[in-house]
Amino acid sequence: MAHSLRVLQAYTARELDAELERIGAETSLRDDWIAQAELCVLRLDDVSPKLARFVYQELMLEGGQVALPARMDERAAAPINLLLIGTRYQLRHLAIRLRTQSENTGGGTELDALADDLDRALTIYADAPHDASVMRGTLTMRGTSFVWGTRTFVMGIVNVTPDSFSGDGLVTQGANFVERAVAHAEQLLADGADILDVGGESTRPGSQSVSVEAELARVIPVIKALRARVNAPISIDTYKAEVARAALEVGADLVNDVWGWRAESALRRVVAERGVPLVLMHNKSKRKDAAQSARLGARYVGVEYADLLGAVTADLRAQIDRALDAGIAPGNLIVDPGIGFGKTREHNLELLRRLGELRVLGHPILLGTSRKAFIGYTLDVPPDQRVEGTLATIVLGIERGADMVRVHDVKSVVRVAKMTDAVVRKF
Repeated sequence: MAHSLRVLQAYTARELDAELERIGAETSLRDDWIAQAELCVLRLDDVSPKLARFVYQELMLEGGQVALPARMDERAAAPINLLLIGTRYQLRHLAIRLRTQSENTGGGTELDALADDLDRALTIYADAPHDASVMRGTLTMRGTSFVWGTRTFVMGIVNVTPDSFSGDGLVTQGANFVERAVAHAEQLLADGADILDVGGESTRPGSQSVSVEAELARVIPVIKALRARVNAPISIDTYKAEVARAALEVGADLVNDVWGWRAESALRRVVAERGVPLVLMHNKSKRKDAAQSARLGARYVGVEYADLLGAVTADLRAQIDRALDAGIAPGNLIVDPGIGFGKTREHNLELLRRLGELRVLGHPILLGTSRKAFIGYTLDVPPDQRVEGTLATIVLGIERGADMVRVHDVKSVVRVAKMTDAVVRKF
């Protein structure tokens, strides 16, 4: 009898577990087999050379590898970065070795802390980003439950601005601008949006800020009118504490801060006092880095990052820490990598490609790519012709772990998200 051999594309623990079940493998051993089959690469930053050498020795004993700087002086005090390379099984046992060594030496806070970080990272790494059995909790607003991991949630954009980069901004003058904004929002909900994001100041590269009074005049009448008509959750897209406070008082449910505290730290107090969810974004935008094109719009050029994902992750982690210190509940935090904000086209593509690395933060991920310049400059099309490019980024973003997407073209995105979810999520 001829043998038949297949190469299995078991990229996730869930898929490998399914194959083990199909062949009738021993149930009690499945977790170890899966852990031994999954190669993990973890980056460890800012450790002392002495600790790095110890970690190197311990992981090598488990059969893993540690990539160290080519020239490392163990007598130096300056911290270094390294890569831990091994299966999840090997890295899990490294955490055990660290704790054992800590006990043998009378308790070492540094070793225990590193073991805790390893365990936390490996737990997140092991969980498929869309596995409904291992979720990051549920956020409920206005009766809508955002059960992270079960499906992709869609945030519809309501731009109450005359100068939106995408061309969908609503003229903010005239007697009927509120009615038009409400009609637009109601259509987004009819098309399947789960939440509305109302903003009164353009965030396009190089845009000018508006006064608190002007922003209030734009968004407050719209939110008030919407709250009287719909029961859907409403997000206020602002970095101004006074605008956020007023919006929450008339019915907004979530604050979407594109500057992550940098513009007004008082926003933290407003969010903490009201107990509402908050979106934290990585944003290094500088007006001097914005370049304009009459056809394709504005973009950022000449921006440099020594380590893009490292910078984004570190910044978001620092924002999370400040939010927790301010008294904001962990379950109320959502992170946004800030695609398009202070990043070149190449940066945005890399960030989308490596979006899954942000899962290590342990919070839901909001992705905002809709009609943005990196799509236009990749496809050479103006903002009103970027639907297909946007949909491609949505599919890739969901596959890499996005929990919510912020978009203009809700109807198309809802369908694409539902189809993508059917492929990548476990129901």
